[in-house]
Amino acid sequence: MVTLNRIYTRTGDDGTTALGSGERRPKSDLRVAAYGTIDETNAALGVARLHTAGAAVIDAMLARIQNDLFDIGADLCVPQREGKAERLRLAASQVERLEHDIDALNARLAPLTSFVLPGGTPGAAYLHLARTLCRRAERLIVELAARPGEPVNPLLVSYINRLSDFLFVASRALNDNGAGDVLWVPGAHR
Repeated sequence: MVTLNRIYTRTGDDGTTALGSGERRPKSDLRVAAYGTIDETNAALGVARLHTAGAAVIDAMLARIQNDLFDIGADLCVPQREGKAERLRLAASQVERLEHDIDALNARLAPLTSFVLPGGTPGAAYLHLARTLCRRAERLIVELAARPGEPVNPLLVSYINRLSDFLFVASRALNDNGAGDVLWVPGAHR
């Protein structure tokens, strides 16, 4: 259980922040940037959910994903260390559930004949925004995992990679199962 009864502590006034392990890092640290970008993705999903009232199944999926993103942030903010008690880590079942959700939504979509531009309904547009933030988070997590001494749960990369796919498919579902997609027309304005 998390209890937050004091919002400001002044400990970050020197440009550092505490990881979940208690270790202090600069706020510009790659690990902090990775979980900060996960938080941005989550915030964009919150805005997208303002536009999913008529799509209860997708809204429920997004609610689960928002909770998963907090799990990912918790996983990232406590680096895995040998000999240390394990903290909250993302599980393979969360990746599998996301794959199931992608398959369920994708089965109803019209086939693509072109690349899709971000747009259509407001909900779809915000999901595209969340998708691009998710891709940035993925790049940061991959870079972090490649650094010596920066352990990262490998399931995080799998989940975030699937999440961007989910957000693409869900945006198409919100665009009348693809009928309302805004398609790219190569060289249309030459």
